[in-house]
Amino acid sequence: MYNQLKKALNTKQTMMMFYQDKQGKVTQRFIRVLDIKDDYIVAYCFWRKKVRTFSITGILSIGKAGRKAI
Repeated sequence: MYNQLKKALNTKQTMMMFYQDKQGKVTQRFIRVLDIKDDYIVAYCFWRKKVRTFSITGILSIGKAGRKAI
């Protein structure tokens, strides 16, 4: 997963991820990775329309977003 995040950061590609927050709620997000830290990423979230931080351990799956996704 780290390699996918790094590639997304370098290419500025929109990614789709399933994310589980600390309360256990799972959401689907469309993001653009802006920075990668030790245990979290900083990304623009198209759903919230703002920059957010996401714990890497909370990312259940991540992949390229399709053209029609956004």
